[in-house]
Amino acid sequence: MKNAEELQQKLYFLLERLQEMARQLPLQYQQRMPYELLSGLANCLLNETIFKIVEGLTEIQQVTEKQLLQQRLKLLHRHRAEKEALAKKTPDSVTEAEKMQVANHPVELKQADMNLILQLDQVVADQQGTLEKAGVPGFYLTSNPQEIQVQMYLLEFILKLGKESENNTS
Repeated sequence: MKNAEELQQKLYFLLERLQEMARQLPLQYQQRMPYELLSGLANCLLNETIFKIVEGLTEIQQVTEKQLLQQRLKLLHRHRAEKEALAKKTPDSVTEAEKMQVANHPVELKQADMNLILQLDQVVADQQGTLEKAGVPGFYLTSNPQEIQVQMYLLEFILKLGKESENNTS
């Protein structure tokens, strides 16, 4: 168990690093990170579990993004194969259904992309909810792009501090 003085030193260190990182952000985001938020985050990060939670959420996001990319690539591959198959046929042997299928590719791709975006939005909401439940300041459910950007910066800060912490203990 760390003594109170060590915890206080760590808290000051975390707060100082958070303030340094926040100062490097564009002004519009610096203004959205008051001292109280950074101080609360530093205090929260005294609990090493938060680093593990964020790492886990990052891994889940990366796996999800890879899966979604694979889905999209699979669809594009199918579209390409359908176009190539159509191109090999003589014009009079192409059915209206085949023409419509290929003509519908942009619509199908747009629908697939919209579905992918919805799935990514759900990942964001899950992350927000998890971090809010874990008591991490600055995290709550929102779809406001500026608030999400602030949360992304906070996640970046947490990941950086987590790596620094690993490097200092290893």
